[in-house]
Amino acid sequence: MKKGALRTITGLIGLAVLAGSSLPVAAGEASGLPLPRFVSLRSDEVNLRTGPGQRYPIDWIYARKDLPVEVIAEFEAWRKIRDWQGTEGWVHQSMLSGRRMMVVIGGQRQLRGSDSDNSDTVAVIEGGVIGRLLQCPRNRDFCRVDAAQTQGWLKRDEIWGVYKGEWIE
Repeated sequence: MKKGALRTITGLIGLAVLAGSSLPVAAGEASGLPLPRFVSLRSDEVNLRTGPGQRYPIDWIYARKDLPVEVIAEFEAWRKIRDWQGTEGWVHQSMLSGRRMMVVIGGQRQLRGSDSDNSDTVAVIEGGVIGRLLQCPRNRDFCRVDAAQTQGWLKRDEIWGVYKGEWIE
């Protein structure tokens, strides 16, 4: 890439709807981990069921490994999840990973070289792009991400996959 040229990163996910969420407060019955919490899909094919068990019908099949989802309830080995567009259902815990991911919401976003509005843009990222959440410093408006092997900083309100007051080091 030429010096000074910006890279545009695009994804294959549709328009986003920002779902409101709060900080994790209560522990889940089955795992003892806080609810709600963010995780990601472990596989390129994950069945979303209408209830917590294989006897419940499949409502949706996710076809995107690393998609961030929010665990909102637990029952034995089953987790009720919500995706970035508000879809909810149940998946088996073996289909989830603790790896922290994010999805860009809204339209095009500027991936910045540092955590400042005045920082140079290193890439332009389209809404729907999935990336790895690397760092969200305490009391900062930006998170460091890796999207399509390009690292930089996005504002918290430009991504889904981290809670408002959450910090990740």
